[in-house]
Amino acid sequence: MISRLRASRLPRVALVVVALVFCVYGLASRWDETRHAVTALSWPYIGAALVAGLLGLGAWMLAWRSLLAGMGSPLPLRAAVRIYFVSQLGKYIPGSVWALVAQMELAKEHHVPRQRGASAALLAMATTIATGCAVAAVTLPLTSADATHRYWWLLVLAPIFLALLHPRIVAFALDRALRLARRQPLARTAGLGTMVLTVAWTTLGWLLFGVHAWLLVRAAGGSGFFLATGAYALAFTAGFLVIIAPGGVGVREAALTVALGPVLASGAPLVVALASRVVMTVADLAWAGAAVLLGSRHPAVDEVEAAAAQSE
Repeated sequence: MISRLRASRLPRVALVVVALVFCVYGLASRWDETRHAVTALSWPYIGAALVAGLLGLGAWMLAWRSLLAGMGSPLPLRAAVRIYFVSQLGKYIPGSVWALVAQMELAKEHHVPRQRGASAALLAMATTIATGCAVAAVTLPLTSADATHRYWWLLVLAPIFLALLHPRIVAFALDRALRLARRQPLARTAGLGTMVLTVAWTTLGWLLFGVHAWLLVRAAGGSGFFLATGAYALAFTAGFLVIIAPGGVGVREAALTVALGPVLASGAPLVVALASRVVMTVADLAWAGAAVLLGSRHPAVDEVEAAAAQSE
C-alpha cells in the first residue's frame, strides 16, 4: 500500500483511516479515564493547548523541510505539509518503520531520492531526540532551588547533546550507517547553516509543546512553565525511543505522570497526561486532514511552488 501512496489520493485516505482506527483504539482502551481527563479540565485551556500543539507540529515540519533543502531537495510548502503530516500518521500503526517508509515514498513524488529522504528523516529524528534531551536538561534544573542543587549536572549535558548534531559528526554517522547498509555515501549532507536552522525550528517546536503542557498543568491547578516543558520533553523523548509503543502510547503518559507528580494533587498528573494525549492526537489528525485535502492539487500550482522552492 505504501508504494502506491504516490500514485493516487485513495491510499493516502486509507492511511489516514487506518491510523484513525488505531488512534481511536488507543483512546478507547482507556475511555473512562480519558473522558474524565478531558471533562475535568477547562475547555479554554484545552483549546489553547491544541493551538500550541498545532504550531509545535508545524515547527517540526519546517525543521524537516529545512533539512531536505540543505541536502539538495527543496520542497514547496504545500508539498512539505502533505508529505510530512500524512506520513506522520504511520507512527500510530504498530511497527516502527511505517512513518519513515511513507515519508520516503511520498517525497519521491517530488523527485527526492529515497536515500536522501531516509537520511533526512533519520536526521530529523536524531535532532528531535538531541534537542529534546537538551531542553529537558536546561529546564528541569530551573524548576526550583532544590532542583537546581540536585540536577545542576544536567545543564552540562545540554551542550553535549547539541554538539552531537555538528555537521561533521552527522556526516560521519550517516556515512557509517550507509556503508553498513551497503549503500553509497550521500553526495551532499546538511551543512552548519542547515543544522542551525533545523535545531532552531525543532527547539521552537519543543517550546510550543511546553506551552501546551503548561496550559494543561494550569488547568489542573498547577504551575511552572519550566517544569511542564522539561517534563513533556523528557516524556515525549522516552515514548519516541520505545519503538514498540505506537506513538509512544503508555510510555509518554507514564513518564509525564511521574515527572508532574511532585507539583500536582493526587490523580491530577494522570489527568494532564491523558488530556495531552488527546490534544496531540487531535493535532496530528487535524494536520493530516489538511494534508489529504492538499493532495487534490492542480499540476500548475505545484510547478509554481516548486520553482519558488528552488529559488529560496
